[in-house]
Formats: sequence, C-alpha cells, structure tokens
Amino acid sequence: MSPTCTTTLADSEPTLPTAPASTGASPKDAVRISNPPCKDTITVLPQTSQLIALLTLIRDRKTQRGDFVFYSNRIIRLLVEEGLNHLPVVSHPIETPLGTPYTGVKFQGKICGVSIMRAGESMEQGLRDCCRSVRIGKILIQRDEETAQAKLFYDKLPEDIADRYVLLLDPMLATGGSAIKAVEVLLSRGVPEDHILFLNLIASPEGIEKFSEMFPKLRVVTAFVDEGLDDKSYITPGLGDFGDRYFGTA
Repeated sequence: MSPTCTTTLADSEPTLPTAPASTGASPKDAVRISNPPCKDTITVLPQTSQLIALLTLIRDRKTQRGDFVFYSNRIIRLLVEEGLNHLPVVSHPIETPLGTPYTGVKFQGKICGVSIMRAGESMEQGLRDCCRSVRIGKILIQRDEETAQAKLFYDKLPEDIADRYVLLLDPMLATGGSAIKAVEVLLSRGVPEDHILFLNLIASPEGIEKFSEMFPKLRVVTAFVDEGLDDKSYITPGLGDFGDRYFGTA
C-alpha cells in the first residue's frame, strides 16, 4: 500500500462559515476529512467547510431525495470543473470589446463523457452544464453471479472516442471492479490511458489504490476518500446506494 497524505480541514481555506460547537470548540477540531493516497494522478477536492457540509448532507440517512439530488449535483459540478482543469490548453490570443489584445488559453482537443450505468448517469447533467452539447456515451457493467467478476453487458460510445479526452463518470468507487472494466473497454476502443479522467464522489482507499496501480497514467478526481470497505465490500461510512437515493428507487 502507498503511504497516505494526512490533511486537516485547517489546511484548506473554508468557504462556508460555521458556528462554534456548544462546547466552544471549532467544528474543524472534530471533523474528519479525506486522507488521500500520495499519488500525483489522484486529485482530491480541497477539503473546505462547504464541501464537508455538502457531503454530510448526502451521507445523512434522513436527507430526503430532493435535497439529496440538489446537494449531490453541487458536488458533481465541483468535480467536473476540477476535472476540466486537468485537460491540456494552448495559447489563444483575442481582442476585448475595448480593442485591447489579450492572450488567454483554450482547450486543446475534443472531449466526451462516459457514464457507468446506472449511478453514473446522475453525473451527466453536471457535465452538460459545463460543456454545452458534449457527447456522452454509456457503459453497463454488472456482476456476473457465476464468476463474481464485473461483466460488460452494454456499451454505446462515440465513434471517434479514440480521438477524444474522456471524462468517466461514476459516483462511488468501492472495490474498483466496475471502473476497471469500464477503463478496459475504453482502452480497447483506442482511448489512450492518459486521455481518461475518472470523476468520483466517494472512493474507498482499497478501490482507489487498486485502480491507480492498474492505470498509473489515468487521473482520478474525487471528493473524498473514505475509511474503507466493510465485510460486504460497502464503502464505510459511505452514504448507501447512491443510484437508489438519487433516482428514488430505494
């Protein structure tokens, strides 16, 4: 196992003010935040008070579906924006309305999204909100009851996907089986490994370690690395079945 980087909430600039606890201690003294593996290809969102508050809301079993969707969408938007930060850009000179020249940047290349059905479809709108008219493919992977391995059941991808940067979408990374299978599908279609970015809300340390070891050139962007997996391979403390809670099928 790779060493982990210990991070505290005080290390990040909070964006959501919080009132002191009744004991007089700051909430930051008791809040547990993500403890990500120390790898250059793994990006964890800044552990601000705002992000931790949003994660707390979607973890809470009492949170109703409407609120769960709303606050999940806010985190998804943060993940998409951060993912886009890791795409290559080139210099782009323009002229402002004042007639002043300005040299900025523009994205180099084409992108698409690929959601791992069903839960990954919850992240599609967040991508569309940031990238108008973006193409989105789909991959359906389920557990084979006989072999207990992830099995591809369906995929529909852009014909030119090998020429695009791919944002792979799945909110939960537990054992990593589905995500690994999805990446294998993308690689088989000619997508270079370093052209894939995996966007994820919550990951287990076991899953993210296994995933990054198999695909060392692939970037992972996650909001939180949780404590681990329980004896049923569920992420703990986790938030339950994301797809059921998001789509109202729980």
